[in-house]
Amino acid sequence: QVQLVESGGGLVQAGGSLTLSCVASGFTFSTYDMGWFRQAPGEGRRFVAATNWNGSTKDYRQSVKGRFTISRDNSKNTVYLQMNNLQPEDTAVYYCAKNRGGSWFSNEEYDYWGQGTQVTVSS
Repeated sequence: QVQLVESGGGLVQAGGSLTLSCVASGFTFSTYDMGWFRQAPGEGRRFVAATNWNGSTKDYRQSVKGRFTISRDNSKNTVYLQMNNLQPEDTAVYYCAKNRGGSWFSNEEYDYWGQGTQVTVSS
């Protein structure tokens, strides 16, 4: 069965950095686009970043451009989210997800999700 397992979340001060990892299993990872989403308290799950199957194309929500970097290592079935200059507004549960082949920006185009990892940024 498909599994996505995130790790790397934690508590960090504003301006700090974290790297999230998501290890995938149960499908041919190297043939699917992958995305990261986040959900803050009281809000919906929102797109953060996505990468295509080989990492050659990436996109980000506007508020994280220049601070976050998505990458993948297909030999390790892992997708990463490097987050620099973190701000309190980045506080959320972060999820990785497998894209079913549609739009990167629509939650409905992702068919499997991890359990999430909490990122908390203090001011």
